Amino acid sequence: MNEFNNRIDAQRRILSLVNSRPWREELYGLSGAAIDRWAHANGLDPRSALTATIYASADKLFFLANKSQEQITEEYRLLASEVRQLGDSLAALLQSSCPV
Repeated sequence: MNEFNNRIDAQRRILSLVNSRPWREELYGLSGAAIDRWAHANGLDPRSALTATIYASADKLFFLANKSQEQITEEYRLLASEVRQLGDSLAALLQSSCPV
C-alpha cells in the first residue's frame, strides 16, 4: 500500500508543480491526451524540455502503476527514484526561464 501512496503522491506532485504557474489551462491529468491538450492550450511546443519531462514522468508513473500489484523489485525502486528526479527537474524548469 505504501508504494501505491508514493505513486499517487508523485502524480500529485507533478500536477501541483505544473499548475503552480499561471497557465491559460491547467494540466488535469498525466495521460498523453491530457498532456497534449494542455501543451496545445498553452501554446507550448510538445518537444520542449518542459513537456518532454512531463511525458517522461507520466510514462514512468504508468509503468509503476502496472507494477504496483507485483512484488516490489529493484527495477520498481529505480523507476520510483527516477520519477522523483524528474519531478526535481520539472521544478527547476518551471523556476527557470521557461515561458508561461
